[in-house]
Amino acid sequence: MTITPVPGSGITVDGTGLLCVALLLRLRKQIDGAVPGTVVHVAATDPAARLDLPAWCHMTGHTYLGPLPGAERPVYVIQLAADALTTRADAPWHPAAS
Repeated sequence: MTITPVPGSGITVDGTGLLCVALLLRLRKQIDGAVPGTVVHVAATDPAARLDLPAWCHMTGHTYLGPLPGAERPVYVIQLAADALTTRADAPWHPAAS
């Protein structure tokens, strides 16, 4: 699958220098209220991101599209789902209470 970013569209989350816990907190905050189908580019330097982001997408129902080919630094691509599980703002690795 080839993903071509479109300038001015989607969301970019800069997680450079953050551990995955902080990265997921930032990601959760930045996508809150975003339109389903939105493509999110997540820049992450924590080596755990390549495992944690697909796992988080699996848990929430968002679509993990993989690493962005040719990026200067690690960038992972997610597409937001309409029926995604809502997570806690303070702990995005836990489902929100109903």
